[in-house]
Amino acid sequence: MTDITADVFALIQKKLPPGKPPLKVEDRLEDLGIDSLSVVELIFDLEEKFNIQLPYNANDAEPDFETVGEVVDAIKNLVGKKS
Repeated sequence: MTDITADVFALIQKKLPPGKPPLKVEDRLEDLGIDSLSVVELIFDLEEKFNIQLPYNANDAEPDFETVGEVVDAIKNLVGKKS
């Protein structure tokens, strides 16, 4: 697991309700029990951690990604563009 993947997993894990099993890349965000406020907080946390801007439509109340793996891929892509 890369550092970016581990960091994304750790940030998502902090938003999960207690007692959830460890994350997998195929886990769907909506199935994890993360409420909409936590999604917004997660986006801010990811942007701050990686010094990036995630595309996000606040009117949709949902990010443009559905799975944990898509979040990791989006972060890797945005971090890669910065380099």
